[in-house]
Amino acid sequence: MSKILVTGMSGTGKSTVLVELASRGHRVVDTDYHPEFEEAVPTQDGETEQLWRPDRINALLDGHRKGDLYVSACVSNQGQFYPKFDAVVLLSAPTAIVLERVETRPGNDYGKNPDERQEIVRYIDSVEPLLRQTSTHEIDTQVFVGEVADQLEVIAEASRGSAG
Repeated sequence: MSKILVTGMSGTGKSTVLVELASRGHRVVDTDYHPEFEEAVPTQDGETEQLWRPDRINALLDGHRKGDLYVSACVSNQGQFYPKFDAVVLLSAPTAIVLERVETRPGNDYGKNPDERQEIVRYIDSVEPLLRQTSTHEIDTQVFVGEVADQLEVIAEASRGSAG
């Protein structure tokens, strides 16, 4: 039983690979699409940011008892939960590919307007390096989604082997 955090910038394939992992029978939680795990918190500049709700994330992670669990997120307070994960996997792709993906993906409008695209580029430049420093693994998602899922399964299997 492994708990794997799948993180990365918008457009790197987090949601897509979780769908693939779910089709293989794994338990997955994409916190972007399960609002009970996140809350909007005011920032100093008068905006809001989405953060994980500690009570809900702790309950999810502490209550997981069977099989592998893959959780997807990119929120600024996720680091406080890293000790509860067996691996933290950064998904990455070149900026041009990320921008093409967000432009053409169905079901998610984020990244379709120029301001959001500029924001994504800023996050790739400023946030992704921080995630890279704190991740245990990185997967380049320029490959087919099945290959990314295969790599995540290998990471989960390896973490099970090292845990006990």
